[in-house]
Amino acid sequence: MPTFSAAAPTVSRRTFLSRLAALAGLLPALQADATPLFSDPKPFTLDLLRKRAKTLAEKPLQAPSSSVSKALRDLSGQQYHDIRYRPQEALWLGDAAFTAQFFHPGYYYKTAVRVFDVTDDQAREVRYAPALFDFGGNTLGPGALEKTDGFAGVRIHYALNTASYLDELISFLGGSYFRALGRNMGYGLSARGLAIGTASEQGEEFPFFSEFYLERPVDANSLVLHALLDSRSCTGVYTFTVRPGESTIVDVNLTLYTRLAMDTVGIAPLTSMFFFAANDRQGVDDYREQVHDSDGLLVCNGGGEWLWRPLVNPQRLRVSYFVDHNPKGFGLLQRNRRFESYEDADSHYENRPSAWVEPVGDWGAGAVTLVEIPSDRESNDNIVAFWRPKEPLAARSEWQATYRLHWCRDVPVAGARLGSVVSTRVGRGSQEQSRLFIVDFGGDALHGLNAPVKTQLFASRGQLSTPSTRWVEARGIWRTTFELVPEGEDPIELRCVLMASEQAITESWCYQWTL
Repeated sequence: MPTFSAAAPTVSRRTFLSRLAALAGLLPALQADATPLFSDPKPFTLDLLRKRAKTLAEKPLQAPSSSVSKALRDLSGQQYHDIRYRPQEALWLGDAAFTAQFFHPGYYYKTAVRVFDVTDDQAREVRYAPALFDFGGNTLGPGALEKTDGFAGVRIHYALNTASYLDELISFLGGSYFRALGRNMGYGLSARGLAIGTASEQGEEFPFFSEFYLERPVDANSLVLHALLDSRSCTGVYTFTVRPGESTIVDVNLTLYTRLAMDTVGIAPLTSMFFFAANDRQGVDDYREQVHDSDGLLVCNGGGEWLWRPLVNPQRLRVSYFVDHNPKGFGLLQRNRRFESYEDADSHYENRPSAWVEPVGDWGAGAVTLVEIPSDRESNDNIVAFWRPKEPLAARSEWQATYRLHWCRDVPVAGARLGSVVSTRVGRGSQEQSRLFIVDFGGDALHGLNAPVKTQLFASRGQLSTPSTRWVEARGIWRTTFELVPEGEDPIELRCVLMASEQAITESWCYQWTL
């Protein structure tokens, strides 16, 4: 039988019980009145869940009542992470290739969610019990756990990297956040079920998953789970089909039922961190060359054009819109895979996944939206990307979307015929006010070109020097160098693409320069 990841270490039953017995005598009292592991079954289908969500949307949001004690809410981060699920108690252990474990409420996670095991259209709620968890060095007084009713979230384990080891595959924890891993990756950026009001004057609203329905796996290749979403503006039902592999693929089908009109809604939102890199090191005093979970936004628009936008850590909030119709895909990528670029033996940023959103069906008019937020530390998520429909979602309406989310190292369809941007560097130019830009393009498509390579360069304002583009044999890349003398204080949009025989041979490098 496979072992489990270090996130949930194995302890003996005697050690486990002795630890809990130390919790001010709490365990014996709780075990005497312990609830069953499962509730009685009740009918479950996706249609039934959708009908329930639609009915909920006809009434104002009922704020969830917290069953989490003050002692749990006041835990520090270290104390909270010392509470670990017992792998021996994993759902489906020994019965399926996948297993499910659960997060304990507490710390940031002050509202419990309900979790159901679904078999043959019957759902049984998984009941919370302290005996499911190892509380580590925490000493919680009487009453700290007795009213706990539910879990903070869910994580799925699978033998992703070796047949003998059950790694974390995907986790759902906090709001509508979730994140997944492909083979030999470490956690980095996250996805969300929905974004509402991000970077708006009205302020952001954070929807949350309140219930999870886990279908008992029928094979070793995929897992299906459903989630009920709730928020002040809407309810929703999500179906996630998870297929692990070199790249882990999550198919997402969502139905929203609006309570209120939603003007600034974000579909398939991604959340990441960018602290600094070679193109943006303002005010940085750090031994590492780069620190980020993602280094750029990639877009394949409805016309088939590939756009690469390097990320920055701005001085003030920046919101960029890539207006489109029926986008083919977008994502936040971690392109730089060299350990030497980070030199961080703890965080291993070179192994963070990229996330690529592949829309299914007609998404209509809208814009891929990029939000970049100033940040003074690498622990802050300061990058958000999502699809914003052009038309607001009307109140009391139903709205659906389907997309495929790839957790990958490389985008699966990233224009194999095109070269890609491999690095962007920015520094002082030859004149007092000028800035020097060095953009490197690489990829198999750029080797052995027979036609002359030309550069198309554009700036929305300011003075551009004549670009120089040449092949750099030592790196196996084409390097474009130019200078910009800015004019005015407003942002300047830059764009560069390499051409041969009147055809684009690279994706388009897009950059926003600000003072």
